[in-house]
Amino acid sequence: MSHTRSNVPHHPLVEEESSPFPGMSPVESPENGSPVRGMSPDRLLVNLDMESFTNPHDPALNLLEVPDTNWTRGSQGSRSSSLASSTCDMSANLYDTGGSNSASKGLNARLAFAISAAAFGSAFQHGFNLGVINAPLNIIRHWMNVTNNERSGEYFTETEQTMVISIMVSIYCVGGMIGGALTGFFAERFGRKGGLLLNNIFALVAAVLFGFSKMANSYEMLIIGRFVIGINNGLNAGLCPMYLSEIAPVNLRGAIGTAYQLVLTISILFSQIMGLDTILGTDDLWPILLALTGLPAIFQLAALPVCPESPKFLLITKDEPVTAQRALTWLRDTTNVQDEMGEMRNEAEASKLVPSVSLREILTNPTLRIPLVISMMMMIAQQLSGINAVIFFSTDIYKSAGLSSEAALNATIAMGTMNVLMTFASLVMVEKFGRKTLMLAGLSGMLVDVFLLFICLLLKDVVPWISYFSIFLVIFFVVMFATGPGSIPWFFVTELFAQNARPTASSIAVAINWTAAFLVGLGFLPLHELAGPYVFLIFVVLLIGFILFTWFKVPETKGRTIDEITAVFKQTAYGANSV
Repeated sequence: MSHTRSNVPHHPLVEEESSPFPGMSPVESPENGSPVRGMSPDRLLVNLDMESFTNPHDPALNLLEVPDTNWTRGSQGSRSSSLASSTCDMSANLYDTGGSNSASKGLNARLAFAISAAAFGSAFQHGFNLGVINAPLNIIRHWMNVTNNERSGEYFTETEQTMVISIMVSIYCVGGMIGGALTGFFAERFGRKGGLLLNNIFALVAAVLFGFSKMANSYEMLIIGRFVIGINNGLNAGLCPMYLSEIAPVNLRGAIGTAYQLVLTISILFSQIMGLDTILGTDDLWPILLALTGLPAIFQLAALPVCPESPKFLLITKDEPVTAQRALTWLRDTTNVQDEMGEMRNEAEASKLVPSVSLREILTNPTLRIPLVISMMMMIAQQLSGINAVIFFSTDIYKSAGLSSEAALNATIAMGTMNVLMTFASLVMVEKFGRKTLMLAGLSGMLVDVFLLFICLLLKDVVPWISYFSIFLVIFFVVMFATGPGSIPWFFVTELFAQNARPTASSIAVAINWTAAFLVGLGFLPLHELAGPYVFLIFVVLLIGFILFTWFKVPETKGRTIDEITAVFKQTAYGANSV
């Protein structure tokens, strides 16, 4: 059977002849997608000499390049055994007629380790510092008052004490806004992995400030520590989802992206448990409780260097295709990564048309502005959904139901446990039902819940039993939040943008998230004092707006490549619909 000649560059070792394998699918070139036809695998391998095989500058042999799968473990064995291993892998690839790298699409031990190293060292910091300050807050308030008396001979007035506590709590969000805004700089200058490792310096500095603040009788150290750890958490919220999204196979991108929120909820629960007055929430041990934030940093500094940098960053930003392929081979635990490398090369070629995306470009170019607006709205929806209001009212709801202080504390921990369980469930559901579906389901459930909770708070003095129903509504609200709005916005922004725009977009979206959190923390208490339970009506209106926006404007990204997603925005930008 005769075959048409391929347009592969001619090389003396690759001769055209009739294939002894009629009907066999050609192997796609990892460089340009051209099929390598002609010689049988046996004859092809026999004609390869060692000098040519290891020459990275030979364009014809680049088509046949197989990465060294032992790149993280150093050189092992002799040169001949390495060649034998490579030729076996090459032979397997030449016989692969399926065209899909099924082996590279699942979760393996190496990928799981990389996810754990990134998430537990980053998201754990974020969640822990969100929840850790609540339990010992009254103890810290008393310590600040005593410390000021020892310095000046006077206690704080109630106004002064409220101001100092407000500064300590809110400056954390200010640090988060700064860290979020720096995400793009860190991601491009140091890489995703490099940025995460460098960010641990902030965590270790904050841990030292927390741990020695009481010994030094300095509440200023505590405030500075909250600011520094805020910068750390803001950077983590941008860098970690970006790294997770870029190392994930397309079919697991949503599930792996949800891992950030899962670890975040676990760490909130951990901080609540460790803050109990029977563990570390005491007069003497609260500095140790706050200083525990250094442990995830130490873990990440030990574990993450074993893992590779993001393959997309290496290929598209650094233009290091060999290193990128080796990184991808390590993450997939297989040499069968040609299809995925081809997709990344396509993205790299597309990004060369617009080498870098400035802040002005992302705000003025409609193909970039549309996904930016969507990303920002997802972040705003997360913070303005009413989750902070429900958690704030939960203590009053528990007390109105007749629960003792200990029972109310147990109910709070149970609520945190439910948050963890439902976030874990969303990790599975996000790839089955899609991002948009879960976001709509979560927001719709929260809308119904928050309206019923408003009714219950109005009637709690008239109908005593309704307080017990309120407890169910609080827990159900957390379940709905964890289903979609809690986890999806963190990684959704990384799915909407190509490599050249992703760092800038992530910086803006994460900064918006922290700004919204800061405004909620600043404005909720005055609104609560002014409106009481009617403050929930504000969230009813906001949730209706978020549902409508998600329904009409947010695309489904499940199972789509970056090229397919950006094509949707190009069509929208130059079509009838625009944001």
